[in-house]
Amino acid sequence: MTRWIGFIHNGEPGFGRLDGERIEVCEGDVFGENRPTGQVLPLAEVSVGLPCRPSKMIALWNNFGALMEKQGLARPEAPLFLIKPANTFRPSGAVVAVPEASGRALYEGELGIVIGKAARDLTEAEAAGHVFGFTCVNDVTSAAILKADASFTQWTRAKGLDGFGPFGPVIATGLDPETLTVRTLVNGRERQSFPISDMLIPVPRLVAQLSQGLTLEPGDVIACGTSVGSGPIPKGATVEVVIEGIGTLSNRFD
Repeated sequence: MTRWIGFIHNGEPGFGRLDGERIEVCEGDVFGENRPTGQVLPLAEVSVGLPCRPSKMIALWNNFGALMEKQGLARPEAPLFLIKPANTFRPSGAVVAVPEASGRALYEGELGIVIGKAARDLTEAEAAGHVFGFTCVNDVTSAAILKADASFTQWTRAKGLDGFGPFGPVIATGLDPETLTVRTLVNGRERQSFPISDMLIPVPRLVAQLSQGLTLEPGDVIACGTSVGSGPIPKGATVEVVIEGIGTLSNRFD
């Protein structure tokens, strides 16, 4: 397993392999040819950055059995999703300012699939070869905006505000997603804990179905959806999304 991290050191961006509390600095392209530079940096001496720069984040709705049953939803025949814009992306450790007009923000801890090479019209058998690795995602939502207008559910605006799509802290390769558990903590108190094995559309099928007519670019993140336990973020609270093997995505919401 390799954990790829983005960072800022002495004002300059970089990336490398995270090994415990040390970063083996690399050069090149995390999704293409890359090589170690020979430099090793202590994690404590850098600012954690985004592990990649997606062209888009695809966020799933109704993709876990427990939440489907709790809300009385039907099993979807195809992925139900929206796209979060780049202004939502924030690295682990960033402080997110929640606008007053958005009302309360809701956390949704999720597994993120990171695409490694361009993908379009894939079969399920081909899909695994286009998955680079996995990351942690907090798919933040403004509950007040979402249903402010009875004529139109505002998914894009409610989930598209600045900082409402943090992900990281790394991209981990070599993981079996079916063995993973997503945990979400608010001010240290566990609010969500659910297995990825409960996903209605497993990773290979999900990537293949999303790629039909929609090109997935290297670095794109697919937020796999959340399960039961999503709730409001108190002002000033720290939300952590924890997935063993990937790490902890931690952000304060002011």
